[in-house]
Amino acid sequence: MQYAPVIRVSALPAIEVPAGDIAEADRPVEAGRFAAAATEVATRLRARAAHATGAASEVLAATAALAQDRAWLGAADKRIAAGAPAVRAVTEAVEQFVEMFTQLGGLMAERVTDLRDIRDRVVAELCGLPEPGVPLPDIPSILCAEDLAPADTAGLDPQLVVGLVTTLGGPTSHTAIIARQLGIPCVVAVSGLDAVAVGTMVLLDGTAGTVTADPDASEAAEAVAAAQRDARAARQWAGPGATADGHAVAILANVQDGAAARTARETPAEGVGLFRTELCFLNRDTEPTVDEQAKIYGEVLEAFAGHKVVVRTLDAGSDKPLKFAGHPDEANPALGVRGIRIAEGNPGLLDRQLESIAAAARQTGTAPWVMAPMIATAAEAKSFAAKARSHGLTPGVMIEVPAAALLADKILEHVEFLSIGTNDLAQYTMAADRMSADLAALTDPWQPAVLTLVAITARAGAAVGKPVGVCGEAAADPLLACVLTGLGVSSLSAASAAVNGVGAKLSQVTLQQCRDAADAVLATASAADARAAALAVLG
Repeated sequence: MQYAPVIRVSALPAIEVPAGDIAEADRPVEAGRFAAAATEVATRLRARAAHATGAASEVLAATAALAQDRAWLGAADKRIAAGAPAVRAVTEAVEQFVEMFTQLGGLMAERVTDLRDIRDRVVAELCGLPEPGVPLPDIPSILCAEDLAPADTAGLDPQLVVGLVTTLGGPTSHTAIIARQLGIPCVVAVSGLDAVAVGTMVLLDGTAGTVTADPDASEAAEAVAAAQRDARAARQWAGPGATADGHAVAILANVQDGAAARTARETPAEGVGLFRTELCFLNRDTEPTVDEQAKIYGEVLEAFAGHKVVVRTLDAGSDKPLKFAGHPDEANPALGVRGIRIAEGNPGLLDRQLESIAAAARQTGTAPWVMAPMIATAAEAKSFAAKARSHGLTPGVMIEVPAAALLADKILEHVEFLSIGTNDLAQYTMAADRMSADLAALTDPWQPAVLTLVAITARAGAAVGKPVGVCGEAAADPLLACVLTGLGVSSLSAASAAVNGVGAKLSQVTLQQCRDAADAVLATASAADARAAALAVLG
């Protein structure tokens, strides 16, 4: 809960682009100016990625890679060679790819925001202007925008930008995920935001997903004070995860590199429930060697030596393409070759990653669990488990595809644990792009259909005594975390910033309350009713 004045993103000033072409003799110089500008933008983004952690680092690295993507750079170079000034060439080339990505739909929608962000940065560099982006406010403020590039979100100062509201985006977009990682309350898909003027006092409730302009000042202050009391109570929670009557639920952290793991280690997190390994693969022309990978994985294992660490194998494709993996052009990449499916077209890629994880385990003396993303069949789970066990690793799989949830009992015949990725599970269950603002209500993790699949998966695990965790964004919602516990989930893994809040809330309720809330939620027919039913039981 935050109550603060509104600020807005600094837009790139209007730039007059010469309508005519440049002389043929000047075109090589113009091409050089363009190349230098694009390189400078990518270099800045990579530098910011190196100083960031977690999702912010990954997104910045991916955006830097996009700034150097040969496809749009080539399209701009072609236009310059035909006589277009660099600014016009950049604008036209980016718009060409924006149109293409928009037609593709799915997770490629997220790249549209990134492309436009890169366009503005390159144009500013070409024109000698400051980079467009978020102004640094003098006092704590709430940032309102039509949309915000993940690269801008990653650079926000949580002490000064205390809330984020966007017209576009979905609750599991990269921007929303990064904001939550930074501990910034974020509300997306808000209509009528353009009517809220800069300086307007706004009350933002990140938990309820509401934004109120010009509220009663005394009521707003009271709401903020109550939220601050809850926050203080959460900070005092020291773990381990358990309900008020002692039912253990492991509270774990989602990390993406050694720096993020070391940050998570400063919280009461009992281990790592999701180690995203994509970071060391992005922005590279060649596959990292086994030794390079082992060093990166070893940093996370060292940070949580003696604790549970779950490593997810490469989850690339779709909005996270790898230059060296030979991704095909796909009409719907979100339903295409991503996750475990990449291994089919890249023999040895998965084996080398498993070899690297095993090497890191030997070097650190910590034995991680490994899980494969985008598993859809029991046969895929069996194949992955055999590979993992051949390297001495404990195998599990992600449950993100509804088919996998429905056949969780069959999959558990081959693996030792399951981890539910609620972001993609919601997307695929509801047939709704998780990046779409228009469909944000459908991809709400409170959707009863999604939670029914969670319940099926958890029951399958309980029947054979194997753990079932949740590592999607649903685990970061303290109220929903209690419902997930009631459904039978044995661990909850969230961004470091959410660990204390989830653990504190869970410690205030009994297991029976969680089960009653879960039963009430499964009896509803909408996300809003599900949330209200849980509140009625849990408070």
